[in-house]
Amino acid sequence: MTANDYLKPLSRDSPAQPGKQEIFRSEKFLMRKYMKKFKTAITMKGMMAAVVALLAIACFSSAAKAAGTPAGTIILNQATANFEVDGDPTSSNSNIVSIQVGEILNVDVTWQDASAIPVFPGSLKQVLTMKVTNTGNGNEAFSLAVNTALPGDQFDPSIVSVYLDTDENGLFDESQDTLYTPGANDPDMPADGFVTVFILCDIPADRLADDLGDADLTATSKTGSGTPGTIFEGLGDGGTDAVVGSTTATMTTPGTYEVRNVIVTIVKSAVVQDQFGGNKAIPGATVIYTLSVAASGEGTAQGVVITDDIPENSTYIPGTLKLNGAPLSDAADADAGDEGATTAGTVTVSLGDMIDTTPAQTIEFSVLIN
Repeated sequence: MTANDYLKPLSRDSPAQPGKQEIFRSEKFLMRKYMKKFKTAITMKGMMAAVVALLAIACFSSAAKAAGTPAGTIILNQATANFEVDGDPTSSNSNIVSIQVGEILNVDVTWQDASAIPVFPGSLKQVLTMKVTNTGNGNEAFSLAVNTALPGDQFDPSIVSVYLDTDENGLFDESQDTLYTPGANDPDMPADGFVTVFILCDIPADRLADDLGDADLTATSKTGSGTPGTIFEGLGDGGTDAVVGSTTATMTTPGTYEVRNVIVTIVKSAVVQDQFGGNKAIPGATVIYTLSVAASGEGTAQGVVITDDIPENSTYIPGTLKLNGAPLSDAADADAGDEGATTAGTVTVSLGDMIDTTPAQTIEFSVLIN
């Protein structure tokens, strides 16, 4: 396909393009109808109503074009000449010009962990979390590749496997998420679609505290990649041409592991008690959350503070906060915890210094499902 193919004029009576004139007339009618209503709104409601309407139009346009005009979209255009003949107003139309939007190939890869993942020497299946987003304007599949042989760090993690976040909760669960097999289940996403990717690596046993090890994820468009502007004829959505965008249709982003001599782990569980004596999570039911906090390793975790946001669609039940079975007040006072006093909408409990032999600390609180 050449550039001229996108610009072929269509005759008003062309049998090769049935319905194009009707589409144009319908669009023209709707525009006139909308503008008539818009003018009425200005007349009846005043300038403030007009401003609100314009803001609504602007917001709609922005949302609709988040990834650009969708690939395969037909853009129609026609000119009109208005004139008089012997005092009688008349008009004539040009032919309709039709342009089909091609597909642009772009991708974005971002590391989702807030900071380096703390690991022990010799620890297994440590998880890095990545997000791959299709920032093009059409449906696109992407191949994924992980590399750990990178310069600038102290060790190379050993790649174990890559998983796709099947249940879309952003948390790795080997029993729920899907093992990625290159070429077999490459993620296929619509424009602006994304997939969360989990990279699992083993850590060498001979590493020292504060050593860093990087692993990067590369996502590449399966249609093609290369210099921006590279064209893949006929391979875009709907048989359009695909054009490589500014990202070169491939992106590589690293994540980092950091070896620690002590790590604090939190295991959280929930028990539901509904108002009818059952265990269904329905409005009015109580959810009892329990957190078990422990330290492991050879060092000291100093000044351990646990924070837990009250979930959306729920309300904290006053007086339910406990540490190791002992009640804590909700206020900021002499005891170790509070709800909402240190941080609004958050349970905060201070556990002090912890070492490997410190007994697991148990925190409990309850919420009501709104």
